[in-house]
Amino acid sequence: MNTTDHHVVAGAGPVGRNVAALLAERGSRVTVVTRSGRDTGIAGVEHLALDATDAGALARVADGAAVLYNCVNPGSYTEWAKTWPPLAASLLTAAERSGAVYAITGNLYPYGPVTRPMTEDLPDAATDHKGVLRARLWADALAAHQAGRVRAVEVRGSDYVGVGVGPNGHVSRVVPGALQGKTVQMMGRVDVPHTFTDVQDVARTLIAAAQDPDAQGRTWHVPSNPPVTQRQALTDVLAAAGRPPVKIREIRGVTLTALAAVVPLMRELRELIHQFEAPYILDDSAARARLGLEPTPWDEVCRRTAGL
Repeated sequence: MNTTDHHVVAGAGPVGRNVAALLAERGSRVTVVTRSGRDTGIAGVEHLALDATDAGALARVADGAAVLYNCVNPGSYTEWAKTWPPLAASLLTAAERSGAVYAITGNLYPYGPVTRPMTEDLPDAATDHKGVLRARLWADALAAHQAGRVRAVEVRGSDYVGVGVGPNGHVSRVVPGALQGKTVQMMGRVDVPHTFTDVQDVARTLIAAAQDPDAQGRTWHVPSNPPVTQRQALTDVLAAAGRPPVKIREIRGVTLTALAAVVPLMRELRELIHQFEAPYILDDSAARARLGLEPTPWDEVCRRTAGL
């Protein structure tokens, strides 16, 4: 077991940047690995240009590290089937070879459609290709963990809000237009309860789970605020910026079908529309109890999402 305080973060998207910043703030040695090696601007963090599908190179960087964090986000949904398998296999191999704990940023896609609040004991029963893919990536890591080849853990959050989420968030992508008073479009029904997860809370949970040996070998749900509707979430973000509510058009039904016929990304999103057609609620009680974490207060989340 490694005892150094060196942490390797693969990926510099919203989760990766927050993981790196939190670790650097506490005084840990942090190396952020991306294909371009771009500087995140976080003081004290080392940045390396490296293709994360090169397991040997990644293992050498992570050799002796305490944790290897999988915070990668390999492009558009339309590319997932091609890009995720070799990338995930390389990260898992690098964690095995280096001895680092393998901490994975997961999501809720593996569960598929649900009819009750999601707990970690739900089966990974998705049938759409993105959910099946993410379920298989965790199953591979879990099998390696159970075989004693690696120490793995995965954290799963709902739709991201907060700083730096940008166009990848269902709420944050419409915020710029809404701040200008424009009518916006949102997926599915906008008046059913939905859990939103602050991206910094994802990072906090990932770090906490990785450093707790008894938390490894399973998934954890990121502590998140009580569910609100998409309409309420956007209204609250606008209120935090001193702006009034805006008109929202729902993308669903025949409109979504028509868009999916001509726009590949909308075709991918249609497979996930169940998340926005019925209540989509995360039960985070296990992580709160084990890891001692609480979500960032909702009013602060809204200010962050508004860019304040």
